[in-house]
Amino acid sequence: MGKGGMCDGEKKEAENMAAWLVAKNTLKIQPCQLPPLGSHDVKIRMKAVGICGSDVHYFKAMRVANFILKEPMVLGHECAGIIEEVGSEVKHLVVGDRVALEPGISCSRCNICKDGRYNLCENMKFFSSPPYNGSLANQVVHPADLCFKLPENVSLEEGAMCEPLSVGIHACRRANVGPETNVLIVGAGPIGLIMMLAARAFGAPRIVIVDVDDYRLSVGKDLGADQFVKVSTSIQDVDAEVGEIQKAMGAQVDVAFDCAGFDKTMSTALNATRAGGKVCLVGFGHSEMTVPLTPAAAREVDIVGIFRYKNTWPLCLELLESGKIDAKRLITHRFGFSQEEVVEAFETSARGGSAIKVMFNL
Repeated sequence: MGKGGMCDGEKKEAENMAAWLVAKNTLKIQPCQLPPLGSHDVKIRMKAVGICGSDVHYFKAMRVANFILKEPMVLGHECAGIIEEVGSEVKHLVVGDRVALEPGISCSRCNICKDGRYNLCENMKFFSSPPYNGSLANQVVHPADLCFKLPENVSLEEGAMCEPLSVGIHACRRANVGPETNVLIVGAGPIGLIMMLAARAFGAPRIVIVDVDDYRLSVGKDLGADQFVKVSTSIQDVDAEVGEIQKAMGAQVDVAFDCAGFDKTMSTALNATRAGGKVCLVGFGHSEMTVPLTPAAAREVDIVGIFRYKNTWPLCLELLESGKIDAKRLITHRFGFSQEEVVEAFETSARGGSAIKVMFNL
């Protein structure tokens, strides 16, 4: 696996095995040759790789929104490992260092990158985003400046959790969450739960989480939600449920995070948020939505979106090292890297149920 997830079919090095998605619901562990190591690159042996919701979407449908898989691709982008080789110009990492990988390589040259919002770079090379292969492999080659050394008390699994945690941190920054921000989280899936942990770490004094699933609500409560509200899938129930949410909050909702991205969830977030508040769209369940935008605009509810993250890994590691966030509690299932286990892991993640974060130990 090479920089930007490209495999080099001509370079004959030791065989590197990777988990290739070759068709809907069909994964195969097959070779993927590594490219030559650049002077600013490192070679990493993968040790922990988590399954993201986007991985599951590719597994089930061969596409995520407008990202369409047209040929086999290696999955995985939530990852951490151990440095096995360093390029000649790499000074801050050495062989044996444990690192978490930021999976996207921006061009660094376009106006968006120069403006500091490199996560929006149109030339981004991102693990497991077509046409670039992912990190569910024995080894990868990656730019050293996108590899972050783990503190001694942070595990490799926690290092892999920096990727989903980065989504929560970026969303909190976009929504300006702080010690006076009462937060509503719509959707108690993996991202909703980690969003809750991030909001609490940013100082949110009161957090209410809503979902349709009793088990995930109970997990949210165990992780520290102040209150939870079970909702239905019917958009006809939005008004009544907004009343329940506001009662559960016991105060105004300053910021709502829609971690699902459906008509109903966004409508709930918009209607529940106070005048002058913010709604942040985190989940992309639907590519298009019908929502009560005009009433929200009349109350000057700001709507912000997020796409991935930027400059989040140092804060992730600080929060994990200090114990302000315990990401290990989200890891519910662990698998090895055999053909059978890879398939079982993706099927487990796709089923949902009690599975929150499914992790590979390579």
